[in-house]
Amino acid sequence: MVKKPTIFDPGDGMIVSEVGTWASEKHARVQRYIEIASDTRRKYVPPPAWHAGAAYIELFSGPGRSLIRNTKRIIDGSPLVAFKAAQASVPFTEMHLNDVDASNSSAVEMRIRALGGVPTCYSDPADVAVDKIVSALNPSGLHFAFLDPYNLEGLSFDIIRKLSKLKVDMLIHVSVQDLQRNLDDYSRPGGVFDTFAPGWSAHVDRNQAINSFRAALMKYWMTEIRKLGTMPAKGVELIVGSKGQRLYWLVFVSAHGLGRKLWEAIRDPMKQTAMDL
Repeated sequence: MVKKPTIFDPGDGMIVSEVGTWASEKHARVQRYIEIASDTRRKYVPPPAWHAGAAYIELFSGPGRSLIRNTKRIIDGSPLVAFKAAQASVPFTEMHLNDVDASNSSAVEMRIRALGGVPTCYSDPADVAVDKIVSALNPSGLHFAFLDPYNLEGLSFDIIRKLSKLKVDMLIHVSVQDLQRNLDDYSRPGGVFDTFAPGWSAHVDRNQAINSFRAALMKYWMTEIRKLGTMPAKGVELIVGSKGQRLYWLVFVSAHGLGRKLWEAIRDPMKQTAMDL
């Protein structure tokens, strides 16, 4: 397979990732949630010294800047969007950013530092980084995690389980395209669904129509999330492409009613389709 050429941002000379036009929509949700949750976040930010902190977490951070595919437009990635949104309201006390690609991790760290931030960056598999991050954070703080994996294979349920030990709101990107395109491979014994939604095969009929299978799998996945003591918000937002193709779901998860209330106030800012499972 031919390796894609590395792309650089002419503005700072560092690498960028390549994303679809819809990436800006995910970032809009991240930005708006950080803004609207600022008053709540302020209650956890020192001083006084006993306040337990409010961290921002990403396990699939990318390099911090991205080129929109088939254009010359370069945009901020979610870590920079999050940092700037918090700086304009109530800054996070910590930023924990991970990308398995060390060059991405290095680039995002340099970009955040250039803006005056002091992130803690890792270049580990997500299931390794999450252990380090959970250990580093005060479980009594109020944290926000954006889980934006490259595919379903990266979204192990163990990641969500481990993060749920913290007081954390999570915005999770679940790729509909990946689920549908690789349905047969992922649903085989030992396949991706076994780590994405452990135990699914005992509760979901794999022989039903694709749409029904997909809905049943997601319903089971969210039921398992509820068992962790946290709760998905009512609206599971379906983002579609310019030709109406289903791209991904955005699922907001919080153990606290206020977090879910705030999400309900801001979801679907670009008039995309929403669906409840």
